[in-house]
Amino acid sequence: MTAKTLSPLAEHAGLLASCAPAVLAEERPFLSQLNVRIREGHDAAAAVLGTALPDVCRFTSGIGDVLWLGPDEYLVLGAPEGTEAALREAITVGAVTDVSAQRTTVRLAGPAARDVLAHGCAIDLHPKAAPPGTCVQTLYARTGIVLLVREAGEFTVLVRQSFAPYFAAWLADAALEYREEES
Repeated sequence: MTAKTLSPLAEHAGLLASCAPAVLAEERPFLSQLNVRIREGHDAAAAVLGTALPDVCRFTSGIGDVLWLGPDEYLVLGAPEGTEAALREAITVGAVTDVSAQRTTVRLAGPAARDVLAHGCAIDLHPKAAPPGTCVQTLYARTGIVLLVREAGEFTVLVRQSFAPYFAAWLADAALEYREEES
């Protein structure tokens, strides 16, 4: 008998769906995630990733999204198979670790996505303060997340798998007043 792999929010998809129409929330499970610590070899890593390594609190897109997490730390999200080995070979001083099982990914969009996030997040999400390309590690309702600000009010949230059900419940609760406004 083969065990079926369930995403962290498979049993909570109804919570995410209940955010509509004000917020469209969908889990994008099982995206590859590579943690990259790099001291030397930035240009070679950029060549593998198809994009320059991002500046502070930013992300860039190449063969996947490349997120700045710290002075010498990046997260590569959604890179194709073989990227881990290519990065290990390219980086002179550093490390590459597959952390795909650590977090799940939730895509948020819709007219109230920014407002719903603001309910539980201390980051100023106004487009002037957090333009597209912004990437921050923060708390959402006391849950550690990585937040990417995309174009046109779309967001990507990375949340630890063990906190994903709590995150979904909090998100659904925060979206409640906006769902009522849409009715």
